[in-house]
Amino acid sequence: MTSPGLERFNTASDEAVRRLLLGCADVPRWADEVAAGRPYADVEAALRAARTAAEPWTDGEVDAALARHPRIGERAEGQARDAAHSRREQSGVDPADTDVARRLREGNRAYEDRFGHVFLIRAAGRSAAEILAALDQRLTHDPETERRTAAEQLREIAVLRLQGELA
Repeated sequence: MTSPGLERFNTASDEAVRRLLLGCADVPRWADEVAAGRPYADVEAALRAARTAAEPWTDGEVDAALARHPRIGERAEGQARDAAHSRREQSGVDPADTDVARRLREGNRAYEDRFGHVFLIRAAGRSAAEILAALDQRLTHDPETERRTAAEQLREIAVLRLQGELA
């Protein structure tokens, strides 16, 4: 038996599915490839297709997708699907915790100065302490290693978002 989310995904218009996928990751080529593979027999098949289409993303695709992500610790505004995903994913970071907020601001600034883009991490299921530890650790990366790590995190986020949409 397929899930209602997968059934909607398999039968929706190309444009509706493309919008849904771009809300998972703003990478048009990826969205088009995943959409073109429909219908999927089950959720896992759709997620496999999403992972495959994301290996690898080009630097330009990563840059475009990163540009849609808010800084960790900042709440995404608006009604867009990706903003709603981001707010849910960052629920483990309490903006009222002034020490965490300060450390995230400082870490985000240092990261952006070093790498030229926002710090991206799959925040879903991670505590603020885990995110801060990862931020500190990733600041030690060389630019090439960090680029690969950011792309990996972006892929994880995209697949988790799609999984939530299909559930």
